[in-house]
Amino acid sequence: MHRKITVKALTLVFFLFSIASFAIDKSEEEKAHLTEKTKEQREKEVEEYIPHHLLDSHDFSLFSYTSDDGEHVYFGFPLPVILWDNGLNVFMSSKFHHGETIAKSGENYYKLDHGKIYKTDAAGTITYDADHHATNSKPLDFSITKNVFTVMMVGLLMFFMFSRMAKAYKNNESMPKGMGRLLEPLVIYIRDDIARPNIGEKHYKRYMSYLLTVFFFIWIINLLGLTPLGINVTNNIAITFCLAIITYIITTATAKKDYWKHIFWMPGVPTPMKFILMPIELLGTFIKPFSLMIRLYANITAGHIVLMSILGMIFIAQNWLGGSLSFLLAMVLGILELLVAALQAYIFTMLSALYFGSAVEEHDHH
Repeated sequence: MHRKITVKALTLVFFLFSIASFAIDKSEEEKAHLTEKTKEQREKEVEEYIPHHLLDSHDFSLFSYTSDDGEHVYFGFPLPVILWDNGLNVFMSSKFHHGETIAKSGENYYKLDHGKIYKTDAAGTITYDADHHATNSKPLDFSITKNVFTVMMVGLLMFFMFSRMAKAYKNNESMPKGMGRLLEPLVIYIRDDIARPNIGEKHYKRYMSYLLTVFFFIWIINLLGLTPLGINVTNNIAITFCLAIITYIITTATAKKDYWKHIFWMPGVPTPMKFILMPIELLGTFIKPFSLMIRLYANITAGHIVLMSILGMIFIAQNWLGGSLSFLLAMVLGILELLVAALQAYIFTMLSALYFGSAVEEHDHH
């Protein structure tokens, strides 16, 4: 009985596929032309979508689609636009309608072009130079963009996490519950395997708050970047630049005199060599935070571009073999990106601890 049902089901599936294949039957030349044209369009769409996905935006769009009548439908919410243009202009980004309309604030008109806001006229005129760069004047933009909104939300999340952890330790220091039990292994790992060995037992406590903050901030932000929300904070070089500058300021402000002595007047080195090594050592203090900035930015950006490119191959190929292989490769790479998200947070925290350790290291000169 079971075999008869299975045979009937297979026969029905084969019959339906046969009807579908006859229904879409076209001449070989027409099908080849249609397939080639569609493939070129898909490649162009994927090529344009990847950099657009990585850019910051003035609204928080979750997803969008094109309706049957060709209208773009967006799901998300607008964010505040804050401009200084001979006065303060504040309005919601919904006025731009994702760059499709012109926003009026007071007597001024503004238009969104490639993610940037330009001052324009009532007709929305944008002039370009020979390199297709907009020449319209740009107001000072202090808007709450998607990246800024995400940073604020992650900050609130971290405040909630560590507040709950502190409360758990206050109630039961020996065996905390909830958030305390969840975060305790990571906090102990950063303290015992990163801070203490690289900074030293005497000074590590001064830097623990920053090391914990930067580790969890980068890790959570990187994990959010792997979600379909289109959040890409650490692939914005301005964010990694700020993180690196904070590390540099802390290192410079807390450095002991031995740190500066080994930069400007190295002990045990012949005097002529000191004048040669001095600018090199001084330059090295700027190269260290620069390497932090580039390493985090480049790794996260490269991972997102590769992952989006592989996912785009599914839509370009549009066959079961290419789509399946692209999906499997994207899944493996996605798992690898989970490791990279934690690894980049670990590397940034570890190198910051190394720089702090070199700043407070006490040398014994004989």
